Amino acid sequence: MSTQLGHVQTSINNHIGTVTFFHPSSNSLPGAILNELANSITSLAAHPEVRVLILQSEGNKAFCAGASFDELMAIENAEQGLTFFSGFAKVINAMRTCGKLVIARVQGKAVGGGVGLASAADYTFATEQASVKLSELAVGIGPFVVGPAVQRKMGLSAFSQLAIDASSFRSATWALQNGLYASVHATIEEMDEAIMQLATILAASSPEAMGDLKRIFWEGTENWDTLLVERAGVSGRLVLSDFTRNAIQQFKAK
Repeated sequence: MSTQLGHVQTSINNHIGTVTFFHPSSNSLPGAILNELANSITSLAAHPEVRVLILQSEGNKAFCAGASFDELMAIENAEQGLTFFSGFAKVINAMRTCGKLVIARVQGKAVGGGVGLASAADYTFATEQASVKLSELAVGIGPFVVGPAVQRKMGLSAFSQLAIDASSFRSATWALQNGLYASVHATIEEMDEAIMQLATILAASSPEAMGDLKRIFWEGTENWDTLLVERAGVSGRLVLSDFTRNAIQQFKAK
């Protein structure tokens, strides 16, 4: 599926399903891309040929810049805000409930919702360039929707460090040490080789056993269908503030 700006593509090869997203603004995530990403993850995971999923973005620079600033500025009321931020909830919940193990491929910087995607994967590979930042507080919002996924993966201490120090990137090594990344590689080529090695092994593994593992990994998150939407409402309200409007304008002007 393609929108005017950006697209989501899927493929299946040797029981490995791949979901790839792209947006020209550092792979940021407007609402249309978020919805298509959630739908693609759910539908691909349900395909009888697919045993494991890989989530990736195009290019060799940023993995994902998070929310689209242009779309944030276009939000005019709390209902529109809820709708937009619910897009992130849909993607995280799709990754959580799809029944297949999800491998994330993080080739470059991950910001905001991009950190959420990396956190919601079951196994995340990265390069040394894949530093992370939760920038939401810097623009007067907060990582409310992605927060449960980040905290579940990294723990409250690491999550709070990212959420509070919203202007600073943490290195890929820091993210590895705090459990977000399973492995960090010097080059994209080395990372891709490691991803394919693991994905190939998983594609030949027991689907039933992997499905049971997936359920165990995500025990205790059954309330996220409602929790993440409630959190989206908080972000949707805050994005209307004068503080956030001015902060986003300043970011866009940089």
